[in-house]
Order: sequence, then C-alpha cells, then structure tokens
Amino acid sequence: MELHDLLERLRRDYAALNPQVERIDALLAEAGEHVVHDHLALRTWGDSRCDIDVLARPFVRAGYRAAGAYRFAEKRLVARHFAHDDPHLPLVFVSELVLDRFSPGFQDMVRSLLAQVPEDMFAAPDLCARGRPWQVAHADVEALRRESEYAAWLAAFGWRANHFTVACHALARLSDLAALDEFLVAHGLRLNTAGGEIKGSPAQGLEQSSTVADVVDVAFTDGTFAVPACYYEFARRWPGPDGRQFRGFIEGSADKIFESTDRRPAS
Repeated sequence: MELHDLLERLRRDYAALNPQVERIDALLAEAGEHVVHDHLALRTWGDSRCDIDVLARPFVRAGYRAAGAYRFAEKRLVARHFAHDDPHLPLVFVSELVLDRFSPGFQDMVRSLLAQVPEDMFAAPDLCARGRPWQVAHADVEALRRESEYAAWLAAFGWRANHFTVACHALARLSDLAALDEFLVAHGLRLNTAGGEIKGSPAQGLEQSSTVADVVDVAFTDGTFAVPACYYEFARRWPGPDGRQFRGFIEGSADKIFESTDRRPAS
C-alpha cells in the first residue's frame, strides 16, 4: 500500500468517527486557514504480533525512522515516534500498553481479544488501519476501563488513528495556540483541560491542546452503547536553542493528551 493512500485511509476513517474534524476544518477554512497535520497517533497492545514495531512497519518501509522514545509509568504505556525526511509528511506517534503491568484478569481479557484475530492479519501491511477485528462485550470494555481508559478505547475501536493533529505553527492567522483555542471554544468546542488547556510551553519547544472526544454509538455483543471515540489535537512547535524547530514530544504533555478519550461524568 502506498504511503499517501494509507495516510488518507487513516484520515477518512478517523474523520468518520469524529464529526468534530470536518466541522473544525470547515471553521478554519472559513477563517482563511489551510490545515496541515503535524502528526497522527496510533494505539496498540504490547504483544509481539501487534506491537509498536508491527504497526510502524508500513511507515518505516516508506522511509520513516524511529526518532524518539517515551514512557508513561502511571498509564503503563510506552511509545515511540517516527519521522520522515520529507517535512511535509506528518510525524507518526505509536504507543502500546505494557500488558505485564496489569492484573491477570486484564491480561486474560486482552489475550481473548487477540485470539480472535486471524494470524495472517498480524502480517498485513495495513494492520494499523484494520479497525476492530474482534467481538467484545461492552461489559468487558468497562472491566478493562477500571484499570486503563486507554485499553477500553483500544478494545472498543481497534487499530485506527486515535487522533490527527493540526500544525498550529503552519496556520496564517491562528498560529498562536491560545488564540486558536479561544476561536474553537467560541464556536462551541470543548477542550481537554487535564493539566491545563495548553500543555507544554515555548521553552519546551511544544505547546499542545485538544478537544474532548465526542461520544459515539458502538455495537458490542451485548448491545449498542455510547463511548468516547476520537479527538482533534492542535500543536504549536517552537525553535530550540539551535534555531531548529523542535520535532519531538514531551512526556508530561502527552500523558494529559491521552486523557482526551477518558470517560467523563455527564455535565
């Protein structure tokens, strides 16, 4: 599969799950902006058949290289990001759940999901875009949620883009992230305030914000239930001491961005 075809397939699937995307892109277009994506993010299980290396495989084959590694101890996750020499291509951020850090019952539940995946699918070059190949009960998703919101999302939605990110620094009029956030809130969008509306700082080289994931209806084996789906992120990158734009990620900020798909009490 060609890289651009895979990226477009991921974007279309993501936008279909997240009605915010087309709305925000339209609002930005009306404001005279052209959306460029800074990065996209993928989630997976820490199993050798579908781990970070496996999901990143089509990107590596297309010229991406590993460019940074991250650890999120509290959420029991690890991640790496991949970059291409072509600056017009988005970074790819891939995270995985460290399964042996969870309870035996949790691990058994994940194994039962992966046991439903045909062996040849694990070798598919487009595994990262295959969606949810397993059947799962909403009750089991909620059981996973008690130990990990990340795992609940992955069990409900499978392998697909968890989010895309607008490159705020590439915008013409709304390149200031605070101004962009104000613009979005003024149009009725809800932002993730965990760790502050804006995570990071110019001194760190990266500022990030994101919407809160919309709740969508998903079919499970025990019925259809509303669960948090995908969100839209916004990133403003700054030059470092060497004058080059910072191209990595900040663990403390990414940790809070993950919470954009957490289930929240009704307001």
